[in-house]
Amino acid sequence: MYNKFLPGEYVKNVFHIKPENLKERGVKGIITDLDNTLIEWDRPNATPEVTEWMTAMKDAGIQVMIVSNNNEARVKAFCDPLGIPFICAARKPLRKSFNKALATMGIQKEQAVFIGDQMMTDILGGNRAGLHTILVVPVASSDGFFTKFNRMMERRIMANLKRKGMIKWEE
Repeated sequence: MYNKFLPGEYVKNVFHIKPENLKERGVKGIITDLDNTLIEWDRPNATPEVTEWMTAMKDAGIQVMIVSNNNEARVKAFCDPLGIPFICAARKPLRKSFNKALATMGIQKEQAVFIGDQMMTDILGGNRAGLHTILVVPVASSDGFFTKFNRMMERRIMANLKRKGMIKWEE
């Protein structure tokens, strides 16, 4: 049961994910969460560092697409200035939005990675869709109302994964 919450990789932040490493693995597309994965949940626009990271991915021929549970106004405000396609109100961890993202990018699940900061929505959803998942440390220490509940549940899951020896990284 806990395997579905276990990410394929764990990195500190998206900046540790390099286009050359993804290309070597045959990755053609990144599906990523937005809030607390790329930017703080209450920050409206991309930071210069995030913009630079996305540009590096695009320059390497790797597509980037946002899949977020947040509303259209929030996600559109972030994505439109960068010209990045998105799916909002995604209802992660359901598979439908992940499959739609793959179809939109015209790639197979083996050619994609999913990046997110939450085990309950992002990693569970990405794993259920058959994607290689990458868990990042949340960029903000504060969370929205619903995410606070998820974080409480994640701490319990993380404790069980540690107890079972399934976690190979330090927090």
